[in-house]
Amino acid sequence: MPWWWREGSEQQQSIVAAAAVQQHQGSNVEVKKSAPITVIAKAFLVTKRRLSFHPDKKLFFLYEPGQQVSSAVKIKNTSRSPVAFKFQTNAPKSCFMRPPNGILSPGETIIAIVVKFVEQPERNPEKKSKDKFKIVSLKVKPGTEYTPELFDEQKEFVAVERVLQVVFLDPQSNSSVSSVLISSCVVNVQSD
Repeated sequence: MPWWWREGSEQQQSIVAAAAVQQHQGSNVEVKKSAPITVIAKAFLVTKRRLSFHPDKKLFFLYEPGQQVSSAVKIKNTSRSPVAFKFQTNAPKSCFMRPPNGILSPGETIIAIVVKFVEQPERNPEKKSKDKFKIVSLKVKPGTEYTPELFDEQKEFVAVERVLQVVFLDPQSNSSVSSVLISSCVVNVQSD
């Protein structure tokens, strides 16, 4: 570094930030002259997961057309600080979650119930669903109360924890796979 640059000068930060972006060509990060290096560095870091889930990637529902069916997902805070979470779905009219959001203390576990209305077979003959549930998280300070604005105020720190896909199981099937999946979900959700 040349001697005429002061430690931490704006010119130095801009040049270093531009060099970092050039090394990671193809990324979608825009560099502005006044962007601090920490913002650029955070864009390239992989976010550590704060929550663990069971089931991990899919939510299993019994296929009962015209009925409301439910599933459960166990959510555990694996970090050392409180974490706010929020469910989002691409089908808000046919799906809902209880609780839809909240704050988990370190090590705390909850069971969230997901309820879905199953469409009639003529609308969905293949028993497939494009519905998904996204769970986002945000590290918060101890004693923070959950408010809907919490995630909007700190957008840059929100992490997408998981996207869970909806999978239908046929209750009439004698398949051992269906019964094992159903019993494993029930047993694992009930045990802590």
